[in-house]
Amino acid sequence: MLNIIPVILSLSCFNQSNVDNNKILSTSILKKEKIEKVQLSEQTRGINEEVILTAISITVISNGDISESPISSTYWENVSREAEAIDLSQIKNLQSPTTDRYSDLALSATLTIISDGSEFTSASFDAGRPPKELKRLYEAIKGNSLKTKKKQF
Repeated sequence: MLNIIPVILSLSCFNQSNVDNNKILSTSILKKEKIEKVQLSEQTRGINEEVILTAISITVISNGDISESPISSTYWENVSREAEAIDLSQIKNLQSPTTDRYSDLALSATLTIISDGSEFTSASFDAGRPPKELKRLYEAIKGNSLKTKKKQF
């Protein structure tokens, strides 16, 4: 009889551990699905470029020319993970470290993130020089997305 009690207790702990693991897994899955779309817009006089990312596609709009292609799951996971790391309620208040966009020395950029049906848009910043809180997301988008030639000013 005394041998049965430890077995029952260990089974109970094992079952609780599985429940906790399942909770963590389902929370992780829900968190990944939280980010619905990420959009990077960069513009100045004569140049208007957008990169729109969703879990299934990447759309690049360059001065009205549109190209759309499937997105790799690794690329989307990287971008959505970086977007999730940002305090979206504060994104509009993040200050740009530079102001070259004021005199057309840089493209004016904004990031828009749609999460759970709500849209969050950053304050404008110089393309290539986002606020430090947005740097990893910006680099994740630019690093893999376009593979286009760099603009020269």
